[in-house]
Amino acid sequence: MLVFTEIVAEDKPMIETLNGLVETVNFKQSTSLKLYYNDEYEDYPPHWHAAIEIIMPIDNLYYLNCAGEDVVLREGDIIIICPGCIHSIKAPEVGERIIFQPDTTELRFMNEIESLINIMSPYIVVTPEDYPEVHDHAQALLLEINEIYKKNNSFSEVDIFCKLLEFLSCIGKNYVSTRTASDSSDYSRGDEYFEKFIEICDYLQEHCSEDLSLDDIADRSGFSKFYFSRRFKQFTNVSFYKYVNQKRIAKAETYLTDPRNSVTDVALNCGFPSLSSFIRMFKIIKGCTPTEFRNMYWCPK
Repeated sequence: MLVFTEIVAEDKPMIETLNGLVETVNFKQSTSLKLYYNDEYEDYPPHWHAAIEIIMPIDNLYYLNCAGEDVVLREGDIIIICPGCIHSIKAPEVGERIIFQPDTTELRFMNEIESLINIMSPYIVVTPEDYPEVHDHAQALLLEINEIYKKNNSFSEVDIFCKLLEFLSCIGKNYVSTRTASDSSDYSRGDEYFEKFIEICDYLQEHCSEDLSLDDIADRSGFSKFYFSRRFKQFTNVSFYKYVNQKRIAKAETYLTDPRNSVTDVALNCGFPSLSSFIRMFKIIKGCTPTEFRNMYWCPK
């Protein structure tokens, strides 16, 4: 069991406002932060939100399903759930965990933060085994954030966002170092390699609704098609076309929340050649059809 100073729990439920699948995170008054010390034996249904969510069990396991995949967190493991990821939670009968929801919208003007969130999407799990260089530091930062949040002193929100940026920076730097070190022939490329693929990911995010081909993007990168495909998958953990489709579906989710947009218009505006291809890909990525997603979004609480 992790040892740290006493935490004062919030007296409100973790999910305060849920409309269908969509949770509206009610941040602490006059801040864009919410930190919840959760010891409830309570399950939470499938939902998503615009805020990033960081969870670390303190005592006992914690069970989640994120983007259709089962995840078991041990004490000290950290999960980072990116905005828009549908997830559900099942709690053990006894246990404690920190759940931190900061609004990172204002931070995403920084290209590296935007790109890191895109790379981590839909979620990543930071464990001692997979992130041995940074896990302890990331864990310590979350505990520091908790202490600052609890004390609520002057400029506490500033202090917390400073710690959050340090947290994201250490995760991002570790990601870069492990990817570049995975192939000794490109190790010397270092930051050049990273910057190139950050640039490509930024381009894909901005132009995902356009007709994008692997050949054209490989040419844009200056790499051969074969080399680009291999390197892109190492960098993002998914294939080029799966990454593009993930960005298109994320964009479609936003359009679908507006009832004035027809499903057909959403499909065409998000880069899909036909309604059927859109429905098929949406169901593969989100586990439901666009219409089902819209209905769940607008169903009464």
